Amino acid sequence: MHLLAHIYVESHIEVMTSTTVLEAIAETTRRRILDAIRGGELSVGELVEVIGMHQPGISRHLKVLRDAGLVDVRRDAQRRLYRLRPEPLMELDEWLEPYRMEWSNRLDNLERHLERTATQTASARTTEEKP
Repeated sequence: MHLLAHIYVESHIEVMTSTTVLEAIAETTRRRILDAIRGGELSVGELVEVIGMHQPGISRHLKVLRDAGLVDVRRDAQRRLYRLRPEPLMELDEWLEPYRMEWSNRLDNLERHLERTATQTASARTTEEKP
């Protein structure tokens, strides 16, 4: 495969994966499911109790989470146990890092500006108060 085509395919797959993960976690119930299984494996029945939704709804959400690579499933006799796969969330976290840094820098600049403004305002008040 041509090098540029290979780079495009890899970056396109990465974007598709990030998009799929973002779409999966955009829904509140799916985030609640991820929160529930963060501590360990749970069956569909246990998720029904924790989330408070009927089994078919939980199963539909689990399919979306599985398709996005966010959960793994394993059979234990008649039960299916679901557990969190942190790798897609870690990849998303890595993708978000430059944005966090940008906002952190902007907030730091704002803080410095506000401190300068407060100092200038305090100096002006002191000057005005002198007879």
